[in-house]
Amino acid sequence: MALVPFSYNLRSLRVRKSATLLTVISVGATVAIFAGVLALQQGFETLFTEAGRDDVAIFLRPGAISEGESGFPRDKTEIIKKSLPEIAVSNGAPLASSESFLAVRRRKLDGGETNVPIRGVEQQTFTIREDELSVIEGRRFNAGTDEVIVGERLVGRIQGCQLGETILLNTTPFKVVGVFSHEGPFASEIWGDVARMAQALERPFYSRVVAVLKPGVDIEDLALRLSEHKEVPAKVLGEREYYSGQTRALSTILRGLGTFLALVMGTAAVFTATNTMLSALSTRSYEIGILLSLGFRPFSIFLSFLFESVLLSLAGGLVGISAAFLINGVETGTTNFQTFTEIAFAFRVTPTVLTQAVSFSLALGLIGGAWPAWRAARMKPVEALRRH
Repeated sequence: MALVPFSYNLRSLRVRKSATLLTVISVGATVAIFAGVLALQQGFETLFTEAGRDDVAIFLRPGAISEGESGFPRDKTEIIKKSLPEIAVSNGAPLASSESFLAVRRRKLDGGETNVPIRGVEQQTFTIREDELSVIEGRRFNAGTDEVIVGERLVGRIQGCQLGETILLNTTPFKVVGVFSHEGPFASEIWGDVARMAQALERPFYSRVVAVLKPGVDIEDLALRLSEHKEVPAKVLGEREYYSGQTRALSTILRGLGTFLALVMGTAAVFTATNTMLSALSTRSYEIGILLSLGFRPFSIFLSFLFESVLLSLAGGLVGISAAFLINGVETGTTNFQTFTEIAFAFRVTPTVLTQAVSFSLALGLIGGAWPAWRAARMKPVEALRRH
């Protein structure tokens, strides 16, 4: 079966410049918005998942979904840290740290308020995070003092987070002595001594225990054993698994938003593509009659028109993806619905975004061009030639 030459479709697109441009812009705008929402979702999700470590375990209260809902008496966290043989040891001390967590209302520099994560940590936390976290301004806080360090994404966004400023937590002033960087969610947090934070925030318990596990430890076996522990029952998750759970709510919302926008705007783009191809059909009836008279089969005509529609949509898809790249790396902030705290992150145009955007534009072309292509294939040579 002979196919209609590719050059025929390119010539047709060049001749109908206005209609071609309108379709490309319509599809491009739709794909750009769709890809932008996906880039937002990917930026939020990868912020957590790429920061998670396979050798780190999170110990929470049984039934807790996040550390904000969890709580252990202080003496119980010591039992977890010192009694589990699965926890790695460094310089004679377990590589484990008790931490507290609380969302505190803070004012933004550009107006309004938001919840900022306040984390109390032990000095051992810095040993666990030594390859991930670095102080880029000032120094670390001293143990047992009213000093804090702030994540770099809070500087310039939240009041009191500049180096040397003072943050008032309840009635206790904490001096900012350092700014730290982290590739994950910690860069949107304020860190201080766990004991001083517990006292200042009037929370007489700790939220979780973080520990580095020895090589070869099966987290699932450890989780099963700790769930039945008589003295300190605990929920145990790998850090990567824990972070994945923290992104689920907002990621689902963003995916739903992207799907909704794709359906609404995609419908308009499909109608635009369909109208463009129907307009081409009405002006090219004579050409279709000649092609049929030359021996081209109706299915070849169908494929030719469908291919032209797909080509238009893919061109629009490339325009939309190029527009989406303009926001790649742009930082923004939103509320994490698992902890109800604001998280700063950047848009990320990942291979997943590119694949879904191209697939979406391809689908628009196939759907929009199917009906005109079918009508073109059903034309009779004599009738088509009479319409000239």
